[in-house]
Amino acid sequence: MKKKFNSFNDFYVYYLTEHRNSTCRTLHFIGTTLVLTFLLAAIFYGTLLNWLLVPVAGYGLAWIGHFFFERNRPATFSYPFWSLLSDFKLFFEILIRTKSLDTSKD
Repeated sequence: MKKKFNSFNDFYVYYLTEHRNSTCRTLHFIGTTLVLTFLLAAIFYGTLLNWLLVPVAGYGLAWIGHFFFERNRPATFSYPFWSLLSDFKLFFEILIRTKSLDTSKD
């Protein structure tokens, strides 16, 4: 049964519990980096390949992390919008070092 969340902050707490494995988190970080790279390339160069690589890079690496390392079902399947926002929030928190790829440090 799908959990109900009253706010994005409530969802983000749940999201972090679904991303405890450092390899999964690293794959998310790499995937989001590639998403931003392909998105910028698609905007500046307009190539169809870059547009196609945006979701493949993001979801592909994240889902590998969930299925093989985290061993859970990606939150994207139940909460696509909040999950996407959370991916970017975690990405930027890792960049500014308020969160870590090493989940034991959070």
